[in-house]
Amino acid sequence: MRRTGRRAAVRAMLAGVVLLAGQAAGAGAQGVAKAPPIPEGLGRDEVRTITVFRQAADSVVFITAVALRRDLFSLDVLQVPQGSGSGFVWDRKGHVVTNFHVIADGDRFRVTLADGSEWGATVVGAAPNKDLAVLKIGAPASALHPLPRGNSSQLVVGQKVLAIGNPFGLDHTLTVGVVSALGRELRSPGGRIIRDVIQTDAAINPGNSGGPLLDSRGRLIGINSAIYSPSGASAGIGFAVPVDTVERLVPQLLRYGHPIQPGIGIIPLPDRWAAQLGVDGVVVRKVLRGGPADRAGLVGIRSTWSRRLVLGDVIVAVNGHPVHSVDDLLYEFEAAGTGNEVALTVARDGEERTVRMTLEAEE
Repeated sequence: MRRTGRRAAVRAMLAGVVLLAGQAAGAGAQGVAKAPPIPEGLGRDEVRTITVFRQAADSVVFITAVALRRDLFSLDVLQVPQGSGSGFVWDRKGHVVTNFHVIADGDRFRVTLADGSEWGATVVGAAPNKDLAVLKIGAPASALHPLPRGNSSQLVVGQKVLAIGNPFGLDHTLTVGVVSALGRELRSPGGRIIRDVIQTDAAINPGNSGGPLLDSRGRLIGINSAIYSPSGASAGIGFAVPVDTVERLVPQLLRYGHPIQPGIGIIPLPDRWAAQLGVDGVVVRKVLRGGPADRAGLVGIRSTWSRRLVLGDVIVAVNGHPVHSVDDLLYEFEAAGTGNEVALTVARDGEERTVRMTLEAEE
């Protein structure tokens, strides 16, 4: 009886090994192997965290970028790795959202889904000034699991957040923290400032850039973009682009391939030149003919017969919000949106006036 029981146990163990091997081999075609059951005795918060992670993991992808370089001697075209990062499924049409800096130096891209399948990807649109990019893959809708989206304008400091990534394509990772601060600013790859950035103490390690930042209900509230660390490792200060910005820009990237910048038809004077003149505000360098500013009577810098430059209008506020730089002005225009009216406080010759005009899309 003892020998028979031992043989039965061995057969059961071998059957289990074969079953696990079959699951691993078929994961790429049939999905990720079933997760183990949640252990008993865990706290309610732990169970919620595990559940949210498991539900969201299928939406998180791994992205690799390569650059095409021609060998000087053989003239062969070589694929040179240019980096990797994370991203997430936006919709069932195959659109994947990530950071612009993840794909910035690449010519070709591959996206690995949670089921292990790999897909060639093309860039649909990019917004370097907001560190956003959208890729497109040909995966079937059944393999795509979009994340539910939340509202970053309603976040509060202290709220629990979860950061998920797929660094180096090894497996999904989870870090948990809180919203440490709101309204932070982050310099984008395009050089402009990203406003209303979310600061979190959830670790955002290299390779996690482009992955989602979720609230405790599993809703997307931001895209993990950067860490503050002299050593390059997570030091408890991470930053995420807010989902409200993503929601506004992704439809534009899908339709046009680039963001639509609302404007009034002016060429502003660079900030450094305005600072040299001692002007606090945005100096109108030139007014474009036929634009909103032209119709409203704004004037730019003029030259007298003696070639002396005379300042025209200086924009000092938009909708009552002071502007001190060109970036401030563009931010206010973006917040208002194309087709909406704005009230500009304009100074000329020491006198201020309010001018109303409707924002138009600019290339």
